[in-house]
Amino acid sequence: MIVLKTFLLIPFAALLAALPLAWGWGLSWLDLTLAAVFYTVGTLGVTVGYHRYFTHGAFKTGRRLRIVLAVAGGMAVQGSVIFWVASHRRHHAYADREGDPHSPWLFGTSPVALLRGFWHAHMGWLFQREVTNYDRFAPDLVGDRDLRFVNRYFWLWITLSLALPAVLGGLVSWSWWGAVTAFFWAGLVRIAFLHHVTWSVNSICHLVGDRPFASRDKAANFWPLAILSMGESWHNSHHADPTCARHGVLRGQLDVSARVIWLFERFGLASDVRWPRAERLAAKRIPA
Repeated sequence: MIVLKTFLLIPFAALLAALPLAWGWGLSWLDLTLAAVFYTVGTLGVTVGYHRYFTHGAFKTGRRLRIVLAVAGGMAVQGSVIFWVASHRRHHAYADREGDPHSPWLFGTSPVALLRGFWHAHMGWLFQREVTNYDRFAPDLVGDRDLRFVNRYFWLWITLSLALPAVLGGLVSWSWWGAVTAFFWAGLVRIAFLHHVTWSVNSICHLVGDRPFASRDKAANFWPLAILSMGESWHNSHHADPTCARHGVLRGQLDVSARVIWLFERFGLASDVRWPRAERLAAKRIPA
């Protein structure tokens, strides 16, 4: 947890400094390209790997891809795979009720309470001492030798997430300055930006948005985050049917993560994919 908290605060400070520094401090197309590539890898590691595969079992896959997804999720620097999955399963078990680790509704419904709840849901919960019980909420991952290894070496995936952009930036530009700017923009700033996109699903998507499907909580679909979150912000749809591989189940709802799972299935890398079923959607749909 100390490692995680450290790498929550450092990239956040970098994000705050990013805007003024962008005007005249070494931001290049190479930095943006590397940031986009590593953002995509980390985001899909979380959305396809940590979330839809490890947490909810939306599809099945083999050992190699399972390890790749766990490592890619670790490179998003949002916590080790077992920590993330256990916390998220607990969130679903107690969504927006006592016991939910990051609901914005835990302190009441007044403006002050909701402001406090927003902070708590967005990132404040990560600084609490309480840690979700792994054996209770993620016994399958705890019992997996490969995942215990990936979990134990979370510090290594953090290091790679920061070092690889710097190394590539230095090699492509053939300069130390290229390594420094890539480390900043494609490393620190990219991680911080990804953090806040993911945390916004915890905070914003439980406060505002559309709720076309019945669920036990206040999860909502918030379309402005759909592309950046790669489909995770169709949150009401997800909470209505948590094990479904596609979150954007209605017409026009872009879900990049679901398309990646579709590609896995197409190339024989995924099986038993839990795609949405018309009758289940109809049963959950709230009449207009």
